[in-house]
Amino acid sequence: MRRRREQEHENNERWMVPYADFITLLFAFFVVMYSISSVNEGKYKVLTESLIGVFSQAPKTVDPIQIGEDTPRSPAPQSPAAPQQSATGEAGAAVQEPLESIAEAMQAAFGELISVGDLRVHANELWIEIELSSGLLFPSGDALPLDTAFALVERIAGILAPYDNPIHVEGFTDNVPIRSRVYPTNWELSAARAASVVRMLSAGGIDAGRLAAVGYGEHRPVADNTTAAGRRANRRVVLLVSRYTDRRHERAEDGPADMQDMRQARAVTGDGAGPG
Repeated sequence: MRRRREQEHENNERWMVPYADFITLLFAFFVVMYSISSVNEGKYKVLTESLIGVFSQAPKTVDPIQIGEDTPRSPAPQSPAAPQQSATGEAGAAVQEPLESIAEAMQAAFGELISVGDLRVHANELWIEIELSSGLLFPSGDALPLDTAFALVERIAGILAPYDNPIHVEGFTDNVPIRSRVYPTNWELSAARAASVVRMLSAGGIDAGRLAAVGYGEHRPVADNTTAAGRRANRRVVLLVSRYTDRRHERAEDGPADMQDMRQARAVTGDGAGPG
């Protein structure tokens, strides 16, 4: 009798084993559900971007690994009539530099004056010098323009106006002293002549912000002042057109950005007005 009761007591407690297992599984289930419901957005974003980067990156090799013999491919047929494109986009076409256009226009417009030496055009990759004899523009010892000077400068302004290149107008004289109430020295005379040309260029349609006037007097001769021909050559007005369109405070990285740098380069190369 006693043994039977012990067996019944043991059988009544056996249900706790599966019940404990069930509770454990249920707890694990809720833990998993909770972990899924609270996703770390930062880690999820990092994982997503990593997967996108792996599947979207370019292949490491240009050509796939060949297995077996590689059969050579025949070249694609080319049309014999297809023209080769130049670096500028059009076949055989090139963009002309502003300085080249200005030089060609000056040569075409003033060929007669150039042939007799009253107008000269000096050009290189950095600037253009348009040199005018003072006799074309001014009477002796004065900065009041001649009547014919207005038409001449207006034609020059028509060539230069479409461009944005800065222009320095420089006045030069011979070494013959001048003493007057208006022009005490050749400096004042040369500066006044340069300023007169600047005003005429501005009236001809050139933006005033592109223009500047400089007077050097007799201190930068290009010829010997002991002869009449040399003094005539030294009495001149020069229009210096820069290649660089940047303004005074915006210096270019690949060359002279203002006229002072260009003037130093001219002294080194020996072009234009020499030292004096």
